[in-house]
Amino acid sequence: MGLESALWEASRPAFRVRYIHDPTGSPLTPLYASYGVANPRTARAKLARIVRHAPEVVVKVTGRQRGGSHVKAHLEYIGRKGAVDIETRDGEILTTKDDIAERAAEWSDTLEWRSRPTVSSVSLIFSMPEGTDPEKVLGAVRALANAELSDNHDYVLALHTDTPRPHVHLTVQAEGLDRTRFNPRPVQLHRFRERFARELRERGVAAEATPRRARGRGIAGSSMALVKLRARLASGASRVMTESDRRTNEQAIAVARGQAELPPFIAKGKTRWQEIRQAYEQAAAALNATGQAEDRTLAGDVCGFLDKHPDMKATPEIFAAHHARNLAAARAKPEPPAPEPLPRDRGRGW
Repeated sequence: MGLESALWEASRPAFRVRYIHDPTGSPLTPLYASYGVANPRTARAKLARIVRHAPEVVVKVTGRQRGGSHVKAHLEYIGRKGAVDIETRDGEILTTKDDIAERAAEWSDTLEWRSRPTVSSVSLIFSMPEGTDPEKVLGAVRALANAELSDNHDYVLALHTDTPRPHVHLTVQAEGLDRTRFNPRPVQLHRFRERFARELRERGVAAEATPRRARGRGIAGSSMALVKLRARLASGASRVMTESDRRTNEQAIAVARGQAELPPFIAKGKTRWQEIRQAYEQAAAALNATGQAEDRTLAGDVCGFLDKHPDMKATPEIFAAHHARNLAAARAKPEPPAPEPLPRDRGRGW
């Protein structure tokens, strides 16, 4: 297996990727889920970003708005009540409440016979780690939205810098000009991640978009609703544990006590990680075989990356190990001596 094929095997997404090649041309090894094919230069650059821990882009669907009032409330939220510019597809800025209300009315469902409003808009967030230039993040999302959405869907952008991680809110009108609806699925979200990373690299920002398992990390994702509920718990606004967290803790305790087994997907993830490790090892061998100093350095970085990630652990496994350590510490702790019995009260002796 050559360098390009090994890298594709290591970094391919979990879903099935379909390609249409020119039947008259030579077969090409894909490198990205949506863009381009592998060649020695792009393969080496991508492998270097992975093993040298280039910042990973984050793209998430944060919600779906139903009806004009819901869209209006969301646009006011991302605009911070007028404190943040909301940029439209045409480059205009929504500055007043009337502008926001007009845009919300345009996107709302006008079919009165429906029993409930359909999805009027879909909101996404594009984020980068602390220290990234916010304007470059905004420029990358602007270029992505123009290339991926502008032909069929209206949208607005809002850059937020009130947290350490600069991020852009992208809100897309659900119904397109051709009546098709915007409903991003894993394949499209993965394409957005790769396009976002590519646009950032073109602006001089180191960025990569690889699956967690390609970096030796197990499944740890949570829905945005669960993230917000946990934030409320942490802030003290709510004292009720989420049902998801309760089930996770109960399962982790049962596994730690030997009363249950870890979910099947963890075993599958470990098997997949061993396949990925083998692909990385083959890539390192291919680099060492070239005899070039830069390739040998990159091969050494690949081996160092594998040494740091001998195994892959998912969230349930980490929780179970944590509870197992607590149980072991409790067993090892010596029991306190029993208190001496109090002397019997014989009265005042009268």
